[in-house]
Amino acid sequence: MVILRLHRAGFVLIAAYALFSTAPSSPLHAHERPLGDGKISSSPRQGHLMSCQTRFNPNAPGSRRTGSWVRGGSYFINEKPVVDGQVTWPSEISVALEGDRRNVRANNLPDHPTGVFPVSRSDDAFAYDRNPNPIRPQTILLSLPANPQPAASPSCVPMGMIGFMLSGGALYNAVDARGRDAPAYEMQDACSGHPQQTGQYHYHDRSACLKDTRSQPGGHSDLVGYALDGFGIFGIHGEGGKVMTNADLDACHGHSHVIEWNGRHVEMYHYHLTDQYPYSIGCYRGTPIEVSGAMSGQSGRGRPPEGRPGGGQRPPGFRRGPPPRLGPPPRRPAFDPAG
Repeated sequence: MVILRLHRAGFVLIAAYALFSTAPSSPLHAHERPLGDGKISSSPRQGHLMSCQTRFNPNAPGSRRTGSWVRGGSYFINEKPVVDGQVTWPSEISVALEGDRRNVRANNLPDHPTGVFPVSRSDDAFAYDRNPNPIRPQTILLSLPANPQPAASPSCVPMGMIGFMLSGGALYNAVDARGRDAPAYEMQDACSGHPQQTGQYHYHDRSACLKDTRSQPGGHSDLVGYALDGFGIFGIHGEGGKVMTNADLDACHGHSHVIEWNGRHVEMYHYHLTDQYPYSIGCYRGTPIEVSGAMSGQSGRGRPPEGRPGGGQRPPGFRRGPPPRLGPPPRRPAFDPAG
């Protein structure tokens, strides 16, 4: 059995796997992005999201105003505010190969600083998105196929969690509760994350706090997470270190070539994070596992529910760490879109 564990703030480091920065060293991408609004399809389509949900409530909770960074069918990520603060968390995640399964256990607290949630009235982000949800630990128990295979046909991606990142945060699809381009309209922190109703911290696109290292063959990005169908999610760089775009990937936002997988070099399918909508997974190329509603985060936005934070039991081995530590608000300096 091979086990990888990353622990922060009072936890023991069992095996080091240096994929991530420990602080937001830069913003996402200082350049113009075309809006993904209206790019939802009922079948696999390059540059679109094959969403299981096709009807959206235009009055669903979320951002209440559109900022000046959205204009002319594009949005300018470097002009968009970020939620202030640098809060550190007792992150815990383990990834274990156990027979033909890859088991992920985590408390869903990220290994990098976050903004302060609920969003403070004094935060400039509050004028656009009054996210009232605090970040809370979650019970993450995922049993993924260790060697996933493509399904007979691609399938749609749901709202809520579609993958889990090695930073300890969940990955959601590209749209908000109103069906709009979430990275364009919703307020996230400097690491491109925020919590939903039960407090699940998640990303909708590539995070600046996932350090894009390239020790894979040919300067290819390293693994940064797993989709719920078991296939790997890699950073923005493909073969030869090329920055990936939609044109380089199929309708599910992935492709096949030789990568390092389970300690061996094999040719297999995998997804990439990119700077273009749908940013991560456009559809599932494999067969996704089923996850419970509480774990999946499919409860939308709104006021947090009553009861235990996270809506369930604590993850195995989870111990209450020190209270979150606050720091100065992050800045969004210029950033090379190639990561």
